[in-house]
Amino acid sequence: MVLGLFKKEDEERNLEEQFIELDHSSTDNKQRVRVRIEDLEDYRDVEAVQRLVREGNIVFLKIKALREKNLGELKRAVQKLRKGSIAMGGDIVGVDDNFLVICPQFARVYRQSPEEVKAQ
Repeated sequence: MVLGLFKKEDEERNLEEQFIELDHSSTDNKQRVRVRIEDLEDYRDVEAVQRLVREGNIVFLKIKALREKNLGELKRAVQKLRKGSIAMGGDIVGVDDNFLVICPQFARVYRQSPEEVKAQ
């Protein structure tokens, strides 16, 4: 009985140690990372997406509409986005069949499979 009481106190103490209170007053809008969700409906949209990434936005790009409309045009668009991302020092990755994530030079996409994480 007594051992159970000590165990509960230790668990509560561990929970309290896991959370840190942040001071939101020191957060400046210039330090925030902007994340945009955009649609790629046509090859012409590539220029606008690249401009957003050059401005420092992380872009989640919906590609489903173009994939269903014209697969060849989608491949050209992805190739142009990939080349532009490499030229800017950024990163690009496909997520599922419907999204691309395009990051500017200050951000990287973490690429590690769930199996590799479990092995560590």
